Amino acid sequence: MKFKIYQPTKSAMQSGRKNTKKWLMNPIEENGVRSVNSLTGWISASNTASQLQFEFSSKEEAIKFAESRNFSYEIFEPKSATLKKKSYAENFTG
Repeated sequence: MKFKIYQPTKSAMQSGRKNTKKWLMNPIEENGVRSVNSLTGWISASNTASQLQFEFSSKEEAIKFAESRNFSYEIFEPKSATLKKKSYAENFTG
């Protein structure tokens, strides 16, 4: 099973940076792992390990944990936000 290690982005409804400092480790799902139950219409998974999620305070901790358990992993680096400085008067010019 392969895992992805990443830092979650903030939601569109969030203006602050809370919960964006932690690192998460989730399994990368292979095709065909989930299926639709014909009786209930619910989505079910044959492998319950696909529901795992680990939380770490740093990327190094996540890597150390994955290597200690012989998990293969892929790291997704966060993209940094760029702010454009502009003056208040630019709101009123075309």
